[in-house]
Amino acid sequence: MSTDSFFVHESSFIDPDVEIGAGTKIWHFCHILNKTKIGKNCSLGQNVVAGPNVIIGNNVKIQNNVSLYEGVTLEDDVFCGPSMVFTNVINPRSHIVRKHEFKPTLVKKGAAIGANATVVCGHVLGRFCFIGAGTVVTKDVPDFALVVGNPGRINGWMCECGVRLSFAHLLSALKSSLTEGMVSICKSCQTKYLVKNGVLCKNE
Repeated sequence: MSTDSFFVHESSFIDPDVEIGAGTKIWHFCHILNKTKIGKNCSLGQNVVAGPNVIIGNNVKIQNNVSLYEGVTLEDDVFCGPSMVFTNVINPRSHIVRKHEFKPTLVKKGAAIGANATVVCGHVLGRFCFIGAGTVVTKDVPDFALVVGNPGRINGWMCECGVRLSFAHLLSALKSSLTEGMVSICKSCQTKYLVKNGVLCKNE
């Protein structure tokens, strides 16, 4: 399917009541279920399933073999690496219907989720956080946090541009710790960050 505003490969299926923004491309063997909303300039790779009732923002990149189930919301500029996994039920059983127990997952603006990572439902992934490949996310992730491992733990902090931040007075053994007033300047884009009220934020 092709329109003047977006592209859908002929091998994919788009259910009724789906919204697709201008400039979006949906590639081979995808299925977009009803009442799903996809923003502008998105890219959905091969074998992506989204919906029902999923919300995808603008300029979102979803790589091959990713399924976004009901309850998942991706804000603008989110990246989902190949074969990463979202869940929406904490205690699934084949013989028990738990659709009324779906837990929402919110991935905030600019977050990046690496290949083969798993995001357990019911959590919020903060703005511009970075989830390493193969990581299992089991709790909320702060803005700009670098999370790796199983279970996922904070291992550092990332700039909006995707470069790891360094703090001159932060001991390597305490890479996840933040102290009020700490400052870091990205060595790539020169963006300045400040720890304020216990959280890392851009110093604008």
